Amino acid sequence: GPAIDAVRNGDIEIVPKTWEKTWFNWMENIQPWCVSRQLWWGHRIPVWYGPSKEAVDSGDTLNTSASALLGEKYFIGLDDEEILQQAADFYGVDKSDICLGLDEGDTGFSGEGLYVLKQDPDVLDTWFSSALWPFATIGWPDDMVEEETVRAEPVKALTYADETKHPSTSSGRTDAENEEMDGPASAQADSPPTQPKTGRALTPKPGSDLARHYPNDLLISGFDILFFWDARMAMQGIQQMGEIPWRRLYLHGLVRASDGSKMSKSKGNTVDPLGLIDEYGADALRFFMAAMESQGRDIKMDESRVAGYRNFATKLWNAARYCQSNGIGASSSIAAPPARLAANQWIIGEVAETVKTMDKALADLRFDLAADTIYQFTWSRFCDWYLELIKPVFAGEEDNPARQETIAVAGWALDQILVMLHPFMPFITEELWQSLGVRESYPLITASWPAPEAALQPHAIAAIDWVIDLTTSIRAAKNELGIAPGAKLPAYCPAPSTIATATVERSAAAIERLARITPVHFTDAPDGPAMQISAGEDMFIIPLEGLIDVAAEKARLTKALEAVNKEAKSLEGRLGNANFVDKAKPEAVDKARADLAEKSAEAARLEAALARLG
Repeated sequence: GPAIDAVRNGDIEIVPKTWEKTWFNWMENIQPWCVSRQLWWGHRIPVWYGPSKEAVDSGDTLNTSASALLGEKYFIGLDDEEILQQAADFYGVDKSDICLGLDEGDTGFSGEGLYVLKQDPDVLDTWFSSALWPFATIGWPDDMVEEETVRAEPVKALTYADETKHPSTSSGRTDAENEEMDGPASAQADSPPTQPKTGRALTPKPGSDLARHYPNDLLISGFDILFFWDARMAMQGIQQMGEIPWRRLYLHGLVRASDGSKMSKSKGNTVDPLGLIDEYGADALRFFMAAMESQGRDIKMDESRVAGYRNFATKLWNAARYCQSNGIGASSSIAAPPARLAANQWIIGEVAETVKTMDKALADLRFDLAADTIYQFTWSRFCDWYLELIKPVFAGEEDNPARQETIAVAGWALDQILVMLHPFMPFITEELWQSLGVRESYPLITASWPAPEAALQPHAIAAIDWVIDLTTSIRAAKNELGIAPGAKLPAYCPAPSTIATATVERSAAAIERLARITPVHFTDAPDGPAMQISAGEDMFIIPLEGLIDVAAEKARLTKALEAVNKEAKSLEGRLGNANFVDKAKPEAVDKARADLAEKSAEAARLEAALARLG
């Protein structure tokens, strides 16, 4: 009941929320649990058996085995003293006349006048021990101390009115024994006392691990053990500690085979993670797991994705080597260094935005979004763009203020990448962290989380984003039309925006080097074949006279577009057939959908290329 209420009242938040229904369904229809999955060394069932009074009076209890005593008198207590006292009271003798028998030997009434009790030989199941995990591993019960408390709400004893649903509650007990354990029926029916009562309660010892770490903030668990483990931890935690064990329960998906089926040794479709680590590295496999984890959805094992994240690690390693070769090393600042160059102001803004996005993603337990955020920033913004933008700076004098500023900003930005990437790729980031500077007493795992504390420069950020947009459009257009990537082309912008004129004036060298367009004219383009590209709100016209045969290129693109559209239409027809979708293998349906998405994207690219040619 309390564990149900904890979720219903919001004291425990289950993520994704859709699993709450399963929680309530299991808990509200809970059944007796079969003690079958036992451990070699577990918690011994705390039940001691002894002879009934009738058996003692008849003298039939000598050398009675424990199995013969099952169903006779039993005692349940928290410790040996309580067991001894219960038995002494029951048999009407002194505690010294009661003996707790060893695992071996006879049980019953010995010839020496002792009542010998035998403990149940079985242990509770593995999930019982697991249920104690949140508190038993950090000092419970040794670090519990008594504290005076005031109990304002009554505590009602749990009783069962329907003995047919819970036969174990009365099996082997007489009416007198039932009343002894549960209280008289009249008392059960009365309303419990409502006046506050002062008493003693056990609470964690101040300063102990138990006090510091219970309750915890978050439990991450597979959804398949929601009831076996998670619900039992909640029940035991509330019962033993008087408080929920954790505030949030995050349920992740399961790793499945590449075709979506459950991994099974009998099917032979299991994947050895050690083999993947040997081939691609632990960081690549770890990043794959995080990037594919989307709140409870199962993960299809895709070795090509693991290989891709190994390439990502290589990209980071090479970027760090490039930085080192230009004197860029460890930063000594958590806050962003001062910056005047547009590229440096831009990367500081990108770091700040990345930190903000990652903070929200991690707070929302969107590990896939957090992984994708740091991946895109590292690969695209830092490696592909920022390092390219600052290359001209290192061509100047070493004592150039711009060079010194860039060394400081680049080192700081790289440090922020290592810190944000560390939870996902701990090994390569720690190696680079130590290699970029002398930080023997400051390992990366103890580093402060990024806090740029920088005044962002919107104009500089907008200008660099505009250059990136222009360069991306130019490169895509050249690729579509078969123009050499290194070819420098003149460009015309008849109605430039304010940001276009200011950026071209300030960063003409960067535009020429990255976008490969020069010169840029803010006038009408000459007549003749041309292609159009956009950058932000600006439209550029690039003459194609002498570069390509426009008519032939149009014919080629048109023919390719017709072929792609034909294939896409065929795939659409197949996926629109209910017989195919319902009866074909799931992997075949998934492949058809992926092929359709690929053909649709290709058609859009070809249409854009034709549109560029006018």
